[in-house]
Amino acid sequence: MSERLRVFESLREQRDENRRREVRESPLSVRLTNGQTVKGTAGVTTPRYVAQSLRVKGALVCKVNGELWELGRPLEADCELQLLGFDSAEGRQAAWRTGACVLGGVLEGAFAAEVCREGASELGLFCDHVPSSRKNKISLSLSDVEAKCKEAAALKLPLVGLDLNTAELHELFQSSKLRMQLLEEQINGPTVTVYRCGDRLAVCDGPLLPHTGFLKVFKMLQLSSVTLSNQTEPSGLTRLLGVAFPGEKDREEWEREQEEARRRDHRRIGTDQELFFFNEVSPGSCFFLPKGAHIYNTLTDFIKSEYRRRGFTEVVTPTLYSTALWERSGHWEHYSENMFTVTSEGAQTFALKPMNCPAHCLMFEHRVRSWRELPLRWADFGALHRNELSGALGGLTRVRRFCQDDAHIFCTPEQLEQEIVACLDFVRSVYQVFGFSFHCLLSTRPTPCLGEPEQWDHAEQQLEKSLQQFAERWELNPGDGAFYGPKIDIQIKDAIGRQHQCATIQLDFQLPIRFNLQYVGRDGQLHRPVMIHRAVLGSLERMIAILAENFGGKWPLWLSPSQIVVIPVGGNSESYSRQVVATFHNAGFMVDFNDDPGATLNKKIRSAQLAQYNYIFEVVGDKERESGAVNVRSRGGKQLGSRQTEEVLRSLIRLRDTRSNQEEL
Repeated sequence: MSERLRVFESLREQRDENRRREVRESPLSVRLTNGQTVKGTAGVTTPRYVAQSLRVKGALVCKVNGELWELGRPLEADCELQLLGFDSAEGRQAAWRTGACVLGGVLEGAFAAEVCREGASELGLFCDHVPSSRKNKISLSLSDVEAKCKEAAALKLPLVGLDLNTAELHELFQSSKLRMQLLEEQINGPTVTVYRCGDRLAVCDGPLLPHTGFLKVFKMLQLSSVTLSNQTEPSGLTRLLGVAFPGEKDREEWEREQEEARRRDHRRIGTDQELFFFNEVSPGSCFFLPKGAHIYNTLTDFIKSEYRRRGFTEVVTPTLYSTALWERSGHWEHYSENMFTVTSEGAQTFALKPMNCPAHCLMFEHRVRSWRELPLRWADFGALHRNELSGALGGLTRVRRFCQDDAHIFCTPEQLEQEIVACLDFVRSVYQVFGFSFHCLLSTRPTPCLGEPEQWDHAEQQLEKSLQQFAERWELNPGDGAFYGPKIDIQIKDAIGRQHQCATIQLDFQLPIRFNLQYVGRDGQLHRPVMIHRAVLGSLERMIAILAENFGGKWPLWLSPSQIVVIPVGGNSESYSRQVVATFHNAGFMVDFNDDPGATLNKKIRSAQLAQYNYIFEVVGDKERESGAVNVRSRGGKQLGSRQTEEVLRSLIRLRDTRSNQEEL
């Protein structure tokens, strides 16, 4: 460990010297999101100093001109500064990454474990470690770990980061083969960031807190075994999952969120409402029952109706392709581990498609294309398969078989900006129906990337112009584009404040080149089209999970799998009740009939409310039959009174066809 620290400090001194030469001290101006302006000095003034001078409490991390930035990192020029606390996703992740560094030190120092990977996810912080190999193993109690983490964090250990390349990483971690193996799997750029926390080093993929003293509360959640990619045998690794907080109030709020999330869990809703299930005969593939299939098909029909309005046409493509296609597209080299393959007669290998784009490129090149045909907007609801690790599967949010509202647009460079704005308008109109608020992220070129710098500059400028024209809130997300082109990611916020990324709009420079796609332009010459990948819902399976939890299982009428239940009251009402059922069934509603003779009226009504029927129709008998009426009760128990059946039918058709989320007739 001492040798590892010596190498780290030597490299850090070199970097600091280079940085001092590059950044000259000069006046700068810092503008905050509330309009306040603070003066400072380049290379000296830090965001933490700005927060302290303005007495801003709770800041954990920040954004400088849209880029995530550590509070202790000096500012370099005039900038826009956004301070972020634990109530933001970025602040929470920074806290949990820092907590993972603290936990790693505790596992190594107090429990003699070998830590091979640390980090944070949406669930919390984690450390993958090999438990002590000593004869007298130290038992690992979650409460003991929490106490040790609290003690270690109270030391206010500074966290100092350093970007290192692969060779430097090998020099640092040459004594830990397993850590290097895991590091090589997660490296997706020329460097990774290594932090010093006390007397140990940790590898983290994002900004951390200035020191460990920002964390006051730790809670360990569970221990589980870790299976490495491409391995079925146990790796010997154990994952310890936990969470950390700046204070008790943050912990209490998190626990309330967890309880609400459990109540809304789409897996519980799916079971209670008989929407879907999973079976080990096809792991990671969902079986949608009739009510779940109704939601699935209603969402699909919704997007298809928008396609007709917006000039998209549907195509149908195969599911199984020769590896020759994937080699041509480049996916075989980079993605084959995530693909399901089969071998047919003659030992030829085929793969189930994990995406539709190569097939759409084949369709474009099928014949000569003219500029008059562009833009071509092709949509595809084909089934996709991705070989996700079994440990990563979780309900509908991570599956192996899924469908996307996937589409690809082939257009001329001159049409690009207009097409991007149209895609953004498509996203807004769909998300407004669900009641989601959203914001956009402009993700720019990563390192490494394919294509010429001028090409990237031009594409990013066009996306930025489109976002400005769109006039909705957006942020810069530097370096997070796909390797083949920049993209716009859209993040939605659900009813309990959680962020989800579903829609995406991506430019692709590479597939048109790989497939040599061309069209004949106005000038009679051959030109390269621009390709746009876009999805609005994203995976239908994942969107159903998000919607189930957003609505808490209380589906709006237009999407609901349990729209109406008719309850006969009294012996003379059954015949007319069945007529009412037939009327609404013929109008396309999901309507059920409860004639259980063993249940009281109150029990039937309560059962209907628990089953989340949007409306309960009580039919008493001759009076209703003669007047053509029903007694209507809402899901929430509100008595809407006796209404003419035809009037109720018209009202519900209007609510359904306008995709309204209201419950009042």
